[in-house]
Amino acid sequence: MVTVLGSGQLPAGLLALIALITVERGFELLVAQRHARWAAANGGVEYGRRHYPVMVVLHVGLLVGILAEVAAAHRQFVPAVGWPALAVTSLVQVARWWCVRSLGPRWNTRVIVVPGMPLETRGPYRWLRHPNYVIVVTEGLALPLVYNAWLTALLFTTANAALLAVRLRVENRALGLAS
Repeated sequence: MVTVLGSGQLPAGLLALIALITVERGFELLVAQRHARWAAANGGVEYGRRHYPVMVVLHVGLLVGILAEVAAAHRQFVPAVGWPALAVTSLVQVARWWCVRSLGPRWNTRVIVVPGMPLETRGPYRWLRHPNYVIVVTEGLALPLVYNAWLTALLFTTANAALLAVRLRVENRALGLAS
């Protein structure tokens, strides 16, 4: 166990999990920046800039919230919930990168549309218009539950639902889709 902020103990496994997710998010942002440069070079237009900082704060808050809840409320890894939640968390990481690979340089954490490009119909986009948001919702529930941080799961999911209402409206308009 590792003491964090003097308020409780954080398991090394949790710290490793949050570190891995943080590294993955950093890599995701590097890919998004590279794709944003590609989009700009191809006439891409960004939409919904005002909600993007809120999204960043919310996603950082998810990770911080997990650590804070586990420390403050002395949450423990409960194998019957933790192992399945970890499996789901792992699967959504694979699914997220399937989305990135399917969209190629059009994928981004921002809403950037290159005019004239058709909607993607490969990969998970064969079945869902916005599979990445299903992934985010699933991860927002599963990741906190790995260490029984149910309050963080609930708060993130509620806040994320409000954000996604805005994000989907922006993205659908930008793509020329009916909202």
